[in-house]
Order: sequence, then structure tokens, then C-alpha cells
Amino acid sequence: MDLATLTETEANPDIPELSPGDTVKVSTKIVEGEKERIQVFQGIVIKLRRGADGGSFTVRRIAHGIGVERTFPLLSPLVAKVEVIRHGKVRRARLYYLRGLSGKAARIKERRVVKGKQAVNKKSKAEPAATEPEPEEELQPQEDIQPQVDSQPQEDIRPQED
Repeated sequence: MDLATLTETEANPDIPELSPGDTVKVSTKIVEGEKERIQVFQGIVIKLRRGADGGSFTVRRIAHGIGVERTFPLLSPLVAKVEVIRHGKVRRARLYYLRGLSGKAARIKERRVVKGKQAVNKKSKAEPAATEPEPEEELQPQEDIQPQVDSQPQEDIRPQED
């Protein structure tokens, strides 16, 4: 028996591509006795870990003035669905600094995302997908604009030596 075949697992199709800074709604199955229900946990992804076991992601939210973090396995059957509400524009992989911030200081800017492509920021050189090629305008040759030159030669303006 091969170790790779034992650790092979299928990705959960209900979990989209996540990145740190994203605001997500995670729907988890909660089993209480014989009853099963879905509970939603909404917050910011502060950590995304990928590994041989499938990886996990940590979501942080503020509930009644107290920071609450939950870690969800990416391949768990108890994660019913993950919905990305907004994509955050961050420059770090681990957003632990949010633990020390509160209120407006803990906000994260939103990153624009073009559907079907990666994120496109204002300073990015990636072009959005064009549906139709734009017709090229015919360029007409323009005359070269050169300064007019006097036909008379200029006098020599050097100082004369005595």
C-alpha cells in the first residue's frame, strides 16, 4: 500500500479559491444529538495554510466586542459551503496584526476582481478581458512640422578681440 494513495482526498467543490483578507461566510454543519443544522460564521480570513493533509483556513470576527477565531479544514465534510463576500487587498500572508486593532483601524480595503480572471488593481498592468476586438482607426500621414529657417545667414556675434 502506498502512502500517497492513503492521503489522496478530493477537494470540496463548495469551497472557492480563498486568500488572506477575504471576508467570507462559512456554513458549517452542527450535529446536536440526532438533529443537524447549519450555522454561519462570517469574518475575515487571517490565515490560509496548505499542506499534505489538505490545509485549513482561520476566520476572525468580532462578536459582542470580543475577537473570535475559528479554524476550518479545507477538506472537511462538515464545511457545507464557503461564500466569498468581498476580496481584501492585503500585502501579507498572515494577518495576525488585526488582533491588536479595533474599529475603523481593523478595516481592509477591497480588491477589485474581474470574473474569470485574477484581481486587477489600478496600478496593475493586466488588461480586463475584451469581448470584441476594437476596430483600428486608419492613421493618416501627417506633415513633419519643422521650425522655419531664415534664408539669410546670421551674423557672427562673437566678441572681437583688439
